[in-house]
Amino acid sequence: MRGPLGAVIGRYPSSDGTTELGGIIKHNRKCRDVAFLVVFIAFWVAMIVNSSFGFNQGNPLRLTYGLDYKGNLCGDKHAHPGLRKLELKYWLNPNQVYQSGVKDSQFKLSNARSICLWDCPIPSDDSLNWVCDYPEGDIRLSMRDWINRNYDYYEFLTPEMRNTSLQLQGPCYPVIFPSVNVYWSCQFIARASNTSLRHWQQMGGVNINEDIVIDKSIHRSINSRSSVLKRYMADIGKSWPVLIVCGGLLPLFLSVIWLLMIRHFVAAMPWITVALFNILIITVTMFYYLKAGWIGNDAISPIIGEHDPYINVFGRELNHLRVVAILMTFVMVVSVLTSIAIIRRILMATSVLKVAAKVIGEVQALIIFPVIPYAILSIFYMFWISAALHLFSSGQVIKNNCNTNCCAYDLVAKKVNCDGCCGYSIHYTPHIAIAIFFHLFGGYWATQFFIACSSTVIAGSVASYYWARGETSPEIPFLPVFASMKRLIRYNLGSVAIGSLVVSFVESIRFILESIRRKLKVSGTTSDGWFGRIGDHTSQGCLKCVEWTIKSVNRNAYIMIAITGKSFFKASEIATELIMNNILRIGKVNVIGDVILFLGKLCVSLSSAVFGFLMLDTYKYRAAHDKISSPLLPVLICWALGYVVATLFFAVVEMSIDTIILSFCQDSEEHQGTAQYAPPLLIETLGDPNETQRLTQ
Repeated sequence: MRGPLGAVIGRYPSSDGTTELGGIIKHNRKCRDVAFLVVFIAFWVAMIVNSSFGFNQGNPLRLTYGLDYKGNLCGDKHAHPGLRKLELKYWLNPNQVYQSGVKDSQFKLSNARSICLWDCPIPSDDSLNWVCDYPEGDIRLSMRDWINRNYDYYEFLTPEMRNTSLQLQGPCYPVIFPSVNVYWSCQFIARASNTSLRHWQQMGGVNINEDIVIDKSIHRSINSRSSVLKRYMADIGKSWPVLIVCGGLLPLFLSVIWLLMIRHFVAAMPWITVALFNILIITVTMFYYLKAGWIGNDAISPIIGEHDPYINVFGRELNHLRVVAILMTFVMVVSVLTSIAIIRRILMATSVLKVAAKVIGEVQALIIFPVIPYAILSIFYMFWISAALHLFSSGQVIKNNCNTNCCAYDLVAKKVNCDGCCGYSIHYTPHIAIAIFFHLFGGYWATQFFIACSSTVIAGSVASYYWARGETSPEIPFLPVFASMKRLIRYNLGSVAIGSLVVSFVESIRFILESIRRKLKVSGTTSDGWFGRIGDHTSQGCLKCVEWTIKSVNRNAYIMIAITGKSFFKASEIATELIMNNILRIGKVNVIGDVILFLGKLCVSLSSAVFGFLMLDTYKYRAAHDKISSPLLPVLICWALGYVVATLFFAVVEMSIDTIILSFCQDSEEHQGTAQYAPPLLIETLGDPNETQRLTQ
């Protein structure tokens, strides 16, 4: 049996019936869950070490640009020779490209001879164009002159070099096929130039394969899963201004506006929130339809820069957008129908929001306080995203191990070399995958930790208000928010660390199980019968319920930590017992209030997504140097960041409601079912007319 909390919070009656003033929140506390605080600090040290590895080994440019046959990264000004602004990867030998696409061929495209160019070469209409290797040895040309000559120094070649060039052994290679810039690689179009091919044959060149395989070989490499993942990560780095504006500044502004409107227009806010949510979910869905090409002619294209309009190249990103568009259609329909179904409950939400609005009006520092965790999280996310990009690109550039027979002219050695035809690739070791997963988990844990700290501070401030009957008295600190922050930092950081760890751990387990389920589904090892489908959906539902329950218990535990100063597990026990004893009394009010607040968070995050779409639709991100492969991931991150920012600010209302309701339950238990300190508005909301009349008198 736990004792009454009156000795810890609020005024409480003594044995002789007189009212003693024990202080709103007593300061006779001690540090709790210190071991978990030590674990959290150690984890942060490990995060810093892990990120340092990424910063030391990674190069985010690898996510966008390819490697040439020397292992140099295209666009790298420190390479030898210098490749500054030479960002496009071009395969010199068309027969090698063809051979890599033949079924059961041992030759890989990564071993085909490739160099870095400024733009993709195109065949001439009246002669034969050449693309020559980097100028070295006896070729006395600077890189600038080589570029200005369109990479052609065939006229300077010796007879021996010209003969090896006609054998497709370099140093110059014919431009037979047109090519376009597809994600910074020159993809051949299987439509050979008749004029160029005729000139090549007249010069005695070897046979060149014209099959469509030459098109599909490069296309298959560009659309591999690893290449698509790299492009998605590169999109994050390219769209950082969008993330700052739409994922940071815009949700900050909208969240503050929402809190101010709750304070002054509380009766209309539930209706405005529901209507705005429906408009935004429909708008985001329509944007996905536009980018998927199902509405209008604004579908994303993998081709960068100007090109022949009759050339159509498709990437995996377009298919991903179409899948998301279908998913958003389902979400939109369910959301609209659900919002219609809760219209009758909106009046109840208005009542419970009025209680929170009164608290915000009395403790006005609550509106400003979320700016502090917002600033901390902003700094953390800038470091975390930068470290993530470096970790994803932290593989080692190593030479391939190949057994293919190929020869190329070496300008330095002045002879044909058949020993060094293996290309280079970026090799990712298993420990890099572990480092990435560790980094992702750390980011989620840190996010939950800062949100939990913010919630605990708000709960401590609101508890001071409740147990003083909403009166401005000397017992309430002049700045209750900062007093609550002081208690948190001094006594309860360990408790918050373990609570956020539990949520992060459960979410990680759910993510791993979901990944395993998807892989089993793709491999076809899952049962297609009704029993298998029922088990699949049941397991997903159970995991989701467990996650929701833990988050709910944690939130209430943070409230009791702020009020009582107990450890996390003891506070969870107290909060759960209070809720179970009063579930019928407070359940209907709390649930509908949470629904409206959840819709409010979605309004802010969906607004971030809409503005993200609009910013990414400008020329800079559609056709210029910073062209992104797809708006999917940047928009999703804008939505996620917007939701996190909204959670920080909406916690003012959310935790105010939950803290007052839990305080009401404790107040009722300590006074034989009659709440002594509850404001009349709360009694009215909970539907007890006798109590309302008593408190009014």
